[in-house]
Amino acid sequence: MAWINELFHVKKPIIAMLHLDALPGDPAWRRSDSMKTVVAHARADLLALQEGGVDGIIVSNEFSLPYQRNMDFVTPAAMARVIGEIKSDIRVPFGVDAISDGLACIELAAAVDADFVRGTFCGVYVGDGGWYNNDFSHLLRRKAALGLDDLRMFYFLNPESDRNLDLRALPDIAKSLRFKAGADAFCISASAAGEDVNAQLMDSVRKAVDPETAVVCNTGCRIDTIVTKLQTADAAVVGTTFKENGNFRAHVDVDRVKAFMDVVKEYRKTL
Repeated sequence: MAWINELFHVKKPIIAMLHLDALPGDPAWRRSDSMKTVVAHARADLLALQEGGVDGIIVSNEFSLPYQRNMDFVTPAAMARVIGEIKSDIRVPFGVDAISDGLACIELAAAVDADFVRGTFCGVYVGDGGWYNNDFSHLLRRKAALGLDDLRMFYFLNPESDRNLDLRALPDIAKSLRFKAGADAFCISASAAGEDVNAQLMDSVRKAVDPETAVVCNTGCRIDTIVTKLQTADAAVVGTTFKENGNFRAHVDVDRVKAFMDVVKEYRKTL
């Protein structure tokens, strides 16, 4: 898995989620809120994640619930402002996830010089927000038009909050997407955020695609499960477990990050 090791400068990288507070226009945003506070919280979480030793970060509008399939312009604009203000402090490879809007994700990446993107770029899904259809032919042409030749794309293969209307087995979908879209990585999730990903499912996707396609464990990565996950996955995305008391709505606890990464570093010595 040469490319992912080169991008993150380590084997089996841990990619941490940097969850932004609610942004202007979001239902949870209040008139008394301030973008200065959003930036300050993002910077504090970034510094804690990096001090804890993570290998990369994904900046996401996690608290823009419920997510928009076609974002208002203010959301990626606010995300770009936050990233622009904290970028001088970013010391690890970083990506962006403009949640549920693949086009906004790619255009945001162009604006902030992101190294990679994570998102739902293909497939037809149904969930609480209704159904949505992702035209990856349009997205990839936009990526090419923006000159993002080196931008790595992490595809959600099975988003945890929605159901794919494509009834093919996930390994078959992965193989097809690798051929048609050249997907760099597939993020494998459980049926809900925080739940354990089936190791056999990850292994089946791993066997279906070529060795240069990364398989990423996207949910359920905790200090007591991460070694097992990394035995199958090429990388892991970690969010809630890095927060104070493992609380999704809290901010990052640097001691939890360090303890987690100590376990990962010990495991890497066996590789």
